Amino acid sequence: MSEAGGRVPSQLRKGVLEHCVLALLRNGPRYGVEILAELSAVSVMTTSQGTIYPLLSRLRREGLVDTELRESPSGPPRRYYTLTPVGRATLTEFTQAWPLFRDAVDHFLNDPQGESA
Repeated sequence: MSEAGGRVPSQLRKGVLEHCVLALLRNGPRYGVEILAELSAVSVMTTSQGTIYPLLSRLRREGLVDTELRESPSGPPRRYYTLTPVGRATLTEFTQAWPLFRDAVDHFLNDPQGESA
């Protein structure tokens, strides 16, 4: 089984994917294929167009991102996604909560007796 495969990584990815997408948009607009490529640069975050585009649509409906069509130097216009103020606030909230959540999970995963599983 690959590093990115399996049920556990898939469930973990689903739980954090939208926040990773918001983080990718923090420094400026990106289009869908660009977001997919950035996520795929980290193997456990690799996802498909069939996952990312519905996610981006949901983020737009929820007011976390805005979109804009821009001409492309090659091919049809591209839809660029940008963070809204609500999206930025959501990312800030997640960024603050994540270390506490990660540390809590690590607390349960690490054997307090120092014994291996």
